[in-house]
This record gives sequence, C-alpha cells and structure tokens, in this order.
Amino acid sequence: MSDRDVQVPPSDPFDAVEFVDNPEPRCPCLLLLDSSGSMRGRPIDELNEGIATFRRELLADELAAKRVEVALVSFGPVRVVSDFEPVDRFQPPALTAGGDTPMGQAIVRGLEMLRQRKEIYRANGVAYYRPWVFLVTDGAPTDDYRAAADQVRTGEQARALSFYAIAVESGDLATLRQIAIR
Repeated sequence: MSDRDVQVPPSDPFDAVEFVDNPEPRCPCLLLLDSSGSMRGRPIDELNEGIATFRRELLADELAAKRVEVALVSFGPVRVVSDFEPVDRFQPPALTAGGDTPMGQAIVRGLEMLRQRKEIYRANGVAYYRPWVFLVTDGAPTDDYRAAADQVRTGEQARALSFYAIAVESGDLATLRQIAIR
C-alpha cells in the first residue's frame, strides 16, 4: 500500500481551502537546519544565504513553485521556524547560531510534521510526491539520535521519504552516515 492509497476523512471542510486554487500534486520539502553555537560566523551566514537561494531557485521554476511546500525546523534549540507552506509564501528566516546540537530531537519533530502534512494531503484528496528531507549540520548531535536514525531508515525503506544529509565544513560524517543513506 502506498501513501496515496490511504484515505482519511477530512476533519474540517475548510481544511481544503488551501488546495482549491492549486490542484497540482505537492512535494513537501522539510529543511532541518543546524543553528547551534558551532555554526557561528561564516557557516550560519552561508546557511542563511543558501536558504534564500533555495527559495529563489524554486520560484524560478514554474512547476516547482506550484508543487513544492517548504517547512523549516532549526536546532540549537529545536524550533519550528515555519510549517509547510507554498514556496511563494515561505520567507527565509535569518537564523542565528547558539546552543547545543539536538539533532535527534529535530529529526523526530520534523518527521512528525511531515507525517501530519501527508495526512492533510490524503484527507483532502491531494496527490503528492515522495517528500524530500534535507539535514544540514556541521557537528555531532548532543542528544541521542538513534531513534531518529531508525525513523529515517524506516522511511527510506518504505519509500515514504528521501532523506539527504549535508555536512558543513568538517561535519561529523561518521554520524551522518548512521542517520542517512544519502
């Protein structure tokens, strides 16, 4: 059974309003971004620039602009910066660096948001593509990330998501390889 085969009755008839003007299938894109203290200086500046470039590139592609919905969770501490919204309404934040690196918590929170978004699509009869999840970090997690890594691997194996881990500068590649296959 694929994600599209499950039907959930709508909980509120007004939930579908956001899908009326744009009947295109959606591609949810979750950004999990490290904003911990080790990202101070050039890394956080480049991350902020990258988010703005990401939005500009999506808007420049007419089809992507209609289909991609972006959510952003930062960690250092874990904070939902923006829930899923069309790319034209997504406003890149100015992330600031500080705190530790609760990567496991951020992944779990983001995957829960993704699960909820897919339920909304199903409840409203909106087709969707396999979600993209991008984790961008420069350091090792300061929390227990194993449960999050298990959720990522399970999601990849079920073809429920595509998870990409991106290391900034001298990121902890050994840990990232335990979390993501990409």
